Amino acid sequence: MNKTLLAEFTAREGAEAHIAGLLRDYAQKVREEDGNLAFDVYTKASNPRAFWIFEVYRDEDAFQAHLKAPYGGPFNAELAPLIEEDASVLTFLDPVT
Repeated sequence: MNKTLLAEFTAREGAEAHIAGLLRDYAQKVREEDGNLAFDVYTKASNPRAFWIFEVYRDEDAFQAHLKAPYGGPFNAELAPLIEEDASVLTFLDPVT
């Protein structure tokens, strides 16, 4: 079964453009992962500092491989001081059947 989640965070004032650039580079790498099915980055129309990332992985193993990717740690370390939260807030999703 696919592993689907929404990652959310809020950019600190003035950090939006820097975060957008980081995410463009990171998204390209994640989309090349064998088990990644979607990695779509959005900002909230009513608040461009609010970032939402919709992610889908083939299965739990693919998600775990994503977490172990060598570029994830450096990305998160660079992102952390640029956002209001301590880290991205993850919401795992299940399909309605």
